[in-house]
Amino acid sequence: MRRGSRVPGERPVRRVRRQLPSSPWLFAAPGLLITGVFVLYPFVSTVINSFTDRRTLIPGKFVGLANFRELWHDDMFWIGLRNSTLYILGVVPALVILPLLLAMLVQKNIPGITFFRSAFYTPVVASIVVVGLIWVWLLDERGLINSLLETIGVGRVGFLSDQWLLLVSAMAVTVWKGLGYYMIIYLAALANVPRELHEAAAVDGAGAIRRFVTVTVPAVRSTMVLVGALSSVAAFKVFSEVYLMAGPSGGPAGEDTTLVMLVQRTGTGLTGRVGYASAISVVVFVITVVLMLLVLRADRKDES
Repeated sequence: MRRGSRVPGERPVRRVRRQLPSSPWLFAAPGLLITGVFVLYPFVSTVINSFTDRRTLIPGKFVGLANFRELWHDDMFWIGLRNSTLYILGVVPALVILPLLLAMLVQKNIPGITFFRSAFYTPVVASIVVVGLIWVWLLDERGLINSLLETIGVGRVGFLSDQWLLLVSAMAVTVWKGLGYYMIIYLAALANVPRELHEAAAVDGAGAIRRFVTVTVPAVRSTMVLVGALSSVAAFKVFSEVYLMAGPSGGPAGEDTTLVMLVQRTGTGLTGRVGYASAISVVVFVITVVLMLLVLRADRKDES
């Protein structure tokens, strides 16, 4: 038999070309480039600017911790921190519990349930600007809700003029818009809960509430932690809802200003204090990381 000849019926042997060590990096290069330009560089630049007195048109010079010391004595910073913290306390529990109940409601295969799933998810895909403007029209002094309240004799309510009602109204918009998003996450988690657990609990005489507490909640606990972490970070960094409903001034006397709104107000414009706004951004980043670590630590403690 000649060299190189092939036995009849034998599959031809294909030569595998040797892969270059740099090939994976070539595929990852576009993503790494985008991440570096739009994530890493702005992050490093913000940290550096937080130690300078840079303004919009002035490079600035190194001032050390002066910006952070000024934060300690800035009343608007503490107002923003208070409002951002209240936003977490008001929004996160609702976004952890309500989407779970909603997911349990729409997971049933009954006629027409697809329509309700789509309806509940519609606010998620809607633009936050459109959603904010719709709710502003509804809650305005001459809006639909106040007109209905006046018709039934309650009188007009200052949803957008009262300090605390404005903040609560913004929280309601955040919850309303986020229900559908977290509902989808819970639907995926509920699909993995064995039906046999519910059937066994029902045989033991457990009612719907008891099955929810003893079967459903433990089965989706890790998902609840995930939703809590995501909603906490999003609530602490809230901007659009409060900005659209309270305006650039942050409500009456700026009492509804959040930390991210303070960053936008301080660091923009021709005379914007970029260095001071960067210091606020660094504080927001640190607090966000601490929130995530606290949530993860609480989750690990529960597992142990």
